[in-house]
Order: sequence, then C-alpha cells, then structure tokens
Amino acid sequence: MNKILDQHRPEYLAGGFSRHEGAIQFFTRVQALISPEFTVMDFGAGRGLFLEDKCPYRRNLRTLKGKVTKVVGVDVDPAVLTNEGVDETHIIDPTAPLPFPDASFDMVISDWVLEHLENPEAFASHMLRVLKPGGWLCARTPNKWGLTALSARIIPNALHVSALSRLQPTRQEQDVFPTFYRLNTLSAIDRLFPRQQWDNCSYLWRGEPKYFGNSLPLFRAMELWNALVPTCMATDLFVFLRKK
Repeated sequence: MNKILDQHRPEYLAGGFSRHEGAIQFFTRVQALISPEFTVMDFGAGRGLFLEDKCPYRRNLRTLKGKVTKVVGVDVDPAVLTNEGVDETHIIDPTAPLPFPDASFDMVISDWVLEHLENPEAFASHMLRVLKPGGWLCARTPNKWGLTALSARIIPNALHVSALSRLQPTRQEQDVFPTFYRLNTLSAIDRLFPRQQWDNCSYLWRGEPKYFGNSLPLFRAMELWNALVPTCMATDLFVFLRKK
C-alpha cells in the first residue's frame, strides 16, 4: 500500500484503494460493457504493468483475459510480447494501418495511451475501421488542462524520466514514453469522433494525486488544487465512445 494513502485515507485500508480511485471508476464501467463473446483490443498494452498491482481487487477489475473470448494486445514497444494479461500480441508500426480486418473488435481499451499519440487523426480513423457497429472505445488519459498534463507539458520530454523517478519512485524508466496531449480534451474527442458516427459518453474525473513522491505536503497541495479548480481542469479524461 502507498504509505501516504494508508495514513491519510481511512478507507484505503478497506480494500487498498481510495474513494477517488480512477481505475476503479473507469474499469467498473468497462466491466459493465463487456460480454463473454467479445473480442477486445488492448491498444498500448505494453508489458502488462497492471499485473504487478498489489491491490487484488483493482488488478482483477483491470483484467479482461478469461472474461471475454480473446484479448489482443498491441503496442509499438516489443515489451508487449511479454504481456501475460492478453491472449495474443502484435508489435505495430505507428505510421501504418492496424493489421486487422475491418470490424474485428467489439471493444478497444486504451489505458494511459492517448497522451502519447502523435497523430490522433490516424488513430480515430483506425478505431472507426476496426470496431464493429455498436463496438466501444474505452480510454483513460490525463486531461490536457489537469495538473498532471500541465506539469508534463512544462517539463521537456527528455527530462520526464528523471522527474518521474522523484515524483513516482516505483515507475520504471522502460515505462516512460514521450507525450503530446493532442487527444486529451473533450473538444478534441468531439472533433475527431463526430456525433454522426459515434455515441459520445466521455467525461472528466477528479482523480487521486499520482505524482507526489511520498511527500505529504505535496500530496495535500495537489489535493487542494484538485478541489479548487473548475471541472474543466479535472485530472483525468475518461473516453467512452460507441460506434454507430
């Protein structure tokens, strides 16, 4: 357990997560949408970092393998080949079309990936093609105007590894990638996923501070910031889009 949350979130001892836990909120909704016959793409699956989560409830909630027909993990990073949380893996070229036939998937999930997309227009086009009618795109990403994204955009990409080593000590260098924040607002989602083609159920979420380096004063300062800023500056963007 995180020692700051352990000491200053009384509910954290009852299950290992706080009342503001974004993963619980997001993946509860994902679980409500899946069916056993689904084929799911995990876009940006990486090495399956969630499998190392020490909270069994959250880890199980994030796990889709075994609950659907097939989970296909795709990533630009060869580390995806070691991901044991998916049934099938593919290394993809970010400049090329996804290597799947049209209407292949009932759902695409993408967890902390949209902020890394250099070409969001291509991504939106790929999603429209590979999802079946009625299929869901479910993504969790920082809100461009939230504290996390604002801080990341101030710090050059070249310094992200050293900054994260202080603010999130458990984060490994291999799990840090360049960020662009080109698909990280509700308006950007609306523009690239037009209402004629998609049902848009996306919303902003005031999540738990994530990058405080086990510093209680910093944690409290981030809490206060999150409580005082308007909703448009909430920490996270939850994307739920259903293809028409």
